[in-house]
Amino acid sequence: MIEAIDVTKSFGDVVALDGVNVSVPEGSIHGLLGHNGAGKTTLVHILSTLLEPTSGTARICGLDVNADAQEVRRRIGLTGQFASVDEQLSGRENLMLIARLLGATRRQAAVRSEELLELFDLSEAAKRPASTYSGGMRRRLDIAASLVGAPQVIFLDEPTTGLDPTSRIGVWEIIKRLAKDGVSVLLTTQYLEEADQLCERITLLSKGSVVAGGTPAELKAAVGQRMVTVTLSSESEVPAAVRALDAAGFRAAPQESGAVVGVPVAASADLAVVVRTLNEAQTEIAELGFSEPTLDDVYLRLTRENAGTPVPA
Repeated sequence: MIEAIDVTKSFGDVVALDGVNVSVPEGSIHGLLGHNGAGKTTLVHILSTLLEPTSGTARICGLDVNADAQEVRRRIGLTGQFASVDEQLSGRENLMLIARLLGATRRQAAVRSEELLELFDLSEAAKRPASTYSGGMRRRLDIAASLVGAPQVIFLDEPTTGLDPTSRIGVWEIIKRLAKDGVSVLLTTQYLEEADQLCERITLLSKGSVVAGGTPAELKAAVGQRMVTVTLSSESEVPAAVRALDAAGFRAAPQESGAVVGVPVAASADLAVVVRTLNEAQTEIAELGFSEPTLDDVYLRLTRENAGTPVPA
């Protein structure tokens, strides 16, 4: 549904995108991660026909974004980084206006507006000027506006920037619902937690280039390892615990803080093996912890590598 093949974009001597490849199937949420200036918005603008690529191919629903730009626009919705609603109009009037501009009759526009107001929990505020809406309500109205034409593909460019946690979670639920209904979503974000919660696949951009791509789990596995942290009842038990874990095939190591042993593991199921091994060694576990790499780890490590900054082992 969304495809970028070796897309490059230059502004004079500045290369904003350098051979970017992205593919998004129907009904999925694909995340674009990257710092400010990484090229996320530039790619969205190319895919949504607002910019022409310098080279490469971009297609939406099989249509070339340059040669078939008008047909592409019929199939997409776009929500930018800042709400684009008319604050002097009510929520209903904003949606009615867009529907009419898209060619709907007055009756069709009214029906579609009411559907979206109900879907986005804005019915009670439908008659109020958008200027009286909270940030979360305004963002919901903005996304609703991008759906007036029932698009097959929607681009969300940092849709939750500046929202409070409650409003952000509300927008997440809307995005999940869109994908469930078969809409293909390309989401740009700087929130690592957001990408982890929503995206089936992620493309990480840095300085206009793709530095990594895959599912959140694949990206995490590529840069780090799961770790079981065991706190024993006594520091004197640490040597016996390490010997037992080593004999079981783990590379256990005492930590700096007293009676704590770190045990790298391949999978969460290994946690049970660690506990059983320590019980058989007659060591007493006071506390047990399990952690895995986060998308923050992925982001920091890969962007540092791309910048040529030494990365701690």
